[in-house]
Amino acid sequence: MSPAFRQRLSAAFAEVHPGDRFTYRRTLTEGDLAVFCGVTGDFNPLHQDELLMRESWFGGRIVPGLLTASLVTHIGGLLGFVAQEMRFEFLEGVYVGDTITCTLEVVEKDERGRRLGCEATYTDQRGRLVARAWVWGFPISLRLRRERG
Repeated sequence: MSPAFRQRLSAAFAEVHPGDRFTYRRTLTEGDLAVFCGVTGDFNPLHQDELLMRESWFGGRIVPGLLTASLVTHIGGLLGFVAQEMRFEFLEGVYVGDTITCTLEVVEKDERGRRLGCEATYTDQRGRLVARAWVWGFPISLRLRRERG
């Protein structure tokens, strides 16, 4: 690793503090669903078969949980965040047309290990908590405005 890159890592890590929050909001579309299922090969009837899913407790097709979860990668990309570990909990169905707000908050900063612990929440346009995530890793280059907690 070059000295310049090492400096960039140190500067990015120094800029982030527990309580910092980053937010991204997106309305999930039929196109998002088609592309995600095509790329991943996730052709589960939960996402593809409207008639079958109308009879389920969901009342219709839902988008894949990992499509919803992937909204945190938009934030991570703008932070230049290298995720070393991720864990997700899916709480409610998310549907095409739902607007999901993903908020990532830094909750832990390990100075010795040069690693951040973050929690993400995902809420829909009705304010329902639809998913949660826990992410560990480190930033390389911050390009996103943060909200101080």
